[in-house]
Amino acid sequence: MGKPTGFMEYRRELPEDVTVSERVGNWQEFHLQMEQEKLRQQGARCMDCGTPFCHTGMLLSGMASGCPIYNLIPEWNDLVYRNLWRQALDRLHRTNNFPEFTGRVCPAPCEGSCVLGVIEPPVTIKNIEAAIADRGWEEGWIVAEPPERRTGKKVAVVGSGPAGLCAAAQLNRAGHWVTVFERADRPGGLLMYGIPNMKLDKVRVAMRIQQMKAEGVTFSCNMEIGRNHAPEKLLEDFDALVLATGAARPRDLPVEGRELQGIHFAMDFLTANTKAILEETDSPIRAAGKDVVVIGGGDTGTDCVATALRHGCRSVTQLEILPKPSVYRAANNPWPEWPAVYALDYGQQEAAALFGSDPRLYQTSALRFLGDAEGKVASLRTIGVTWEGDSEGILKPKRQPGTEREHPAQLVLLALGFVGPEQELLDALGLARNPNSTVSAEYDSYQTSIPGVFAAGDCRRGQSLVVWAFNEGRGAARECDRYLMGETSLP
Repeated sequence: MGKPTGFMEYRRELPEDVTVSERVGNWQEFHLQMEQEKLRQQGARCMDCGTPFCHTGMLLSGMASGCPIYNLIPEWNDLVYRNLWRQALDRLHRTNNFPEFTGRVCPAPCEGSCVLGVIEPPVTIKNIEAAIADRGWEEGWIVAEPPERRTGKKVAVVGSGPAGLCAAAQLNRAGHWVTVFERADRPGGLLMYGIPNMKLDKVRVAMRIQQMKAEGVTFSCNMEIGRNHAPEKLLEDFDALVLATGAARPRDLPVEGRELQGIHFAMDFLTANTKAILEETDSPIRAAGKDVVVIGGGDTGTDCVATALRHGCRSVTQLEILPKPSVYRAANNPWPEWPAVYALDYGQQEAAALFGSDPRLYQTSALRFLGDAEGKVASLRTIGVTWEGDSEGILKPKRQPGTEREHPAQLVLLALGFVGPEQELLDALGLARNPNSTVSAEYDSYQTSIPGVFAAGDCRRGQSLVVWAFNEGRGAARECDRYLMGETSLP
């Protein structure tokens, strides 16, 4: 797999990036392409490790370890090294419907569990994956492939995010007539509106949507089930239903001053910005010339930082309630768990380059928002916290007197995660739910309390990674096909 001695001969390399000063002035992807010989060398670093942990997805200590869609990583690394790019693409497509998406937005739990990563920097799996997919588009290898036969069965998929698109693609591949219902004006869900353009160019999403249309999938946009389309009609008109509505209810911050103008949920900010880019208009939520405070971390918080910088904000501060991670794995975070270590993502890198330091303030909690005479947010008061165990050993934040600070803030973005799926559609269908409000459906069966209705992605498992949504969309398609036909050949 790769060159037997490659991991000893070549060091880990990533493609160069457009300079910060240039890339913050536009919305284009900023990772430059790596030359073919360099990519072959990176593929050569893949070891013949005997038991590759990279392609076996599992949860360890609550975090992903290895690839949740079981990408055949050592195999396509070897094919890239041997310059067999077409075969590498075919092998990649066996497990991944949209590798150019995961090759850009996935945090790469595969690299966290790479065996080489025990002693050296891991193989650049994510970059190689994106390069294979990009080569496929450039060479014209990725084309519409309609199914050879149709079953006559009709399936509705509600939601066109990562889980919905994977479910639709697989069910169409099985020969069913698939209609995808999307409440936004464009299909793609999180991939279209939740992830900024510089991280995932929307042209790439549109290309896959067009391919799916050419293969026979129907997309019905501006269609919110329960508002302008009756839920019971879905049960009447279709032989099966797959719910992939995501977990779109954002976690709020109920502190004093929350009602002030200028405080927005992160996803509202990101969605409005992408929509403005696509329509070549100005976003209604602007960061230009403002002191911006992002409350919360993770990918969404990083995307807010990067977007605010591109608007031309005056300053940006990001609040993290958790302690600053170590630069090395802690003793209770061993390989092959995801390495919970300190790192600068692209947004923090940009902020540090422009303003001189990482914008994150750790172990910091918001106390109250302060407004001006017009009812607009003007500043935010915070307090430091420490984490202490209670009587049961559960760590909880404890406020530290004397650590209060006030931060100027004319725009505040809440990136505190999500609390579950929206409930109106689930109520209308009468679906059973879990205590955390997600749809009750066992993993690997995806069957809800209503026969023929399946649930996949964040609406079933709660907020998670795009690659887990791919896993669930494909799995729900497999079980839906089995329900319709009595057997299935879908993976």
